[in-house]
Amino acid sequence: MEMKNNETFVAIDFETADRQHDSACAVALVRVESGKITYKGSFLIRPPRRYFVFTYIHKITWSMVSDQPTFAQLWPDLEPALKGASFLAAHNARFDKSVLNACCKSAGIKPPEIPFECTVSLARKTWGIRPTTLPDVCQHLGIELDHHDALSDALACAQIVMEARSRKIKE
Repeated sequence: MEMKNNETFVAIDFETADRQHDSACAVALVRVESGKITYKGSFLIRPPRRYFVFTYIHKITWSMVSDQPTFAQLWPDLEPALKGASFLAAHNARFDKSVLNACCKSAGIKPPEIPFECTVSLARKTWGIRPTTLPDVCQHLGIELDHHDALSDALACAQIVMEARSRKIKE
């Protein structure tokens, strides 16, 4: 990943209710500008179905989100954090990108045209870490993590990118 000192990026993490990628039940965004975190937002989302498969992973239940906004209703609160971002960072970016695209499609919203960078690939390239689960990478880098809490995961992704950036600058 070509990194610049003054770039802006947003780390993003979704939690989903079921196996359908439009079932986001939580999202967190962490905006980084010139190496500093300038915004942290974490939101519960009412998914399109009441059926929850992954509560055992993220502890989110239908009763916690039943009165929360849908993705379409929440989008106006999310979109400003993405403005001007060079890229979106996510651990296993393919998943988060597919959730964002599916939620946008279901909501009739054009997905943002911002490339995704994967912190799994970044950790492998930068530090040779394997396995590269988010807990493994965080342990290697000394990053605190409450795994599957969307904000904690997004913060960890932001810190991974910033650590990789600082290493590249030093080299």
